[in-house]
Amino acid sequence: MKPALKPTSNSRILVDLPQGAEILIIRLRSLGDVVMLTPAVAALHAWRPDLRLCVLVEPRFAAVLEGNPAVAEVLLHRDFFTTASALRRRRFPVTFNQHGGPTSAFLTAAAGSPSRICWAHCRFGFLYNLRIPDAGALDARKQFHTVEHRMTQFYWAGLPPTSIPPAQVFPQPDAIDSIEQLLSVNGISPSSQIVIFHPGAAYFTKRWALEHFAATAQWLHSQHGLSTVVVLGPNDRELFPEIRRQFPMPSVVFDSLSLRELIALISRARLFLGNDSGPAHLASAAGRPVAVIFGSSDSVTWRPWQVPHRLIQNEFACNPCRGDRCYAFAEPRCILSVTPNQVRDACLDLLKETQPLVSVAPARDAVN
Repeated sequence: MKPALKPTSNSRILVDLPQGAEILIIRLRSLGDVVMLTPAVAALHAWRPDLRLCVLVEPRFAAVLEGNPAVAEVLLHRDFFTTASALRRRRFPVTFNQHGGPTSAFLTAAAGSPSRICWAHCRFGFLYNLRIPDAGALDARKQFHTVEHRMTQFYWAGLPPTSIPPAQVFPQPDAIDSIEQLLSVNGISPSSQIVIFHPGAAYFTKRWALEHFAATAQWLHSQHGLSTVVVLGPNDRELFPEIRRQFPMPSVVFDSLSLRELIALISRARLFLGNDSGPAHLASAAGRPVAVIFGSSDSVTWRPWQVPHRLIQNEFACNPCRGDRCYAFAEPRCILSVTPNQVRDACLDLLKETQPLVSVAPARDAVN
């Protein structure tokens, strides 16, 4: 476990809560952000298991928290007025806004908690009565992982310094069964070792070339016997025809898995290789070896958390940037400069350092 940041606040909000008190934590989206909330929730639960931690998320991300023993209840945000009314009736004594946007700010206000907590830089600061400085106020380092940033709210509210646990997801038995059936239909047995590729990303500055992914898949199959499984999210489906062309059979391509199924699939990977995106965070939370290709995004803030991993990134003075376009060159040299040899070396290192999964049984056991 990673050592904790050093809190400088004397707040006793969490310390003074009565036994069994309910806490509201708001983290509406997105996939990676909800995954990266789980270490903070686990740390708080380990310290005071009597507290009921209720997490508000958008329905499409609820599966990230399914089966998590630190989460007493997953609340679903469907529309503002319905959610606001439901939160108001619950009378939570403390609300942590881990999202920070306008909707979450007004939901925090609607909940009416005596203690309303967010970071100092967030908009609508008048809605909160405890505004937390950024992680730099707790540590002399200039850059922090997003997990460390999330911990600051709880530290300033009274959570004692502690080692920060890893992120976690919990694949469910029915989702595991569904995935094994899908893999079997596509010729992959329960004993097969698979490498999962995720070639999608939010911006083109974060997407490594498909032909490089395909060549790496062929190498991993021919040299290491790993079966290829490609996963695409809802925003990646336009890549399907080109992926089907680039990745030769018997590669398996899934473009319509539910999030529950995606968690189950990733949890049984021998290796995950992808761009910086939500599925890469799922892989780290599932405890799988992760090789992540970084282009325009911040690898210090968004690297895999406490899991065997390799970052593949070439440094440029302009990195990181927003990524919606290339701000320094005519083309995104950051992602284009990553070579297949760099990625192969990263994969080879991870395969040497980690052990194959014996079967799918460990994932099932982890649920029970």
